[in-house]
Amino acid sequence: MTSALQVSPELHAEIASFYARHMRAMDEGRVEDWTGDFTDDGVFITNAGPAPQIGRAAITAGAGVAAANLLSDNVLRRHCLTTLDIRPQPDGTILASSYAIIVRTPPGGPTAVEFLCTCEDELVRQDGQLLIRHRRVQRDDLVFATPTIRPLHDSA
Repeated sequence: MTSALQVSPELHAEIASFYARHMRAMDEGRVEDWTGDFTDDGVFITNAGPAPQIGRAAITAGAGVAAANLLSDNVLRRHCLTTLDIRPQPDGTILASSYAIIVRTPPGGPTAVEFLCTCEDELVRQDGQLLIRHRRVQRDDLVFATPTIRPLHDSA
């Protein structure tokens, strides 16, 4: 399916740079930088969590606990985004979908894939800055163990 609104090379580069900075912030445990990329009323939904996190404060609290747990086990984790699909919407929002491959490296190795997930974001511009208003993350290893999250791109 092709979007009626085309993605310029400049917009694609801007969004790719946004995600590179955003994911590195989480990988490095910089929770405030990572959650600073959400709107104040942002929503984070994942099939790996019990309930949606609504509002930047709730997202920050949840991410802080997750980051502390991940950093405490002395294992490096990297979020590698691929297959970025960008769909500008007539209302000015942008739907961005990607796969995130999470790799882990314990001290001395080996590096291995920990899990793969689909990430679907609704991006908005506030004061010229891209922010995430709504994020849905679905871990592939949990798809059959938990209810499937309906994608943002689903028009139904």
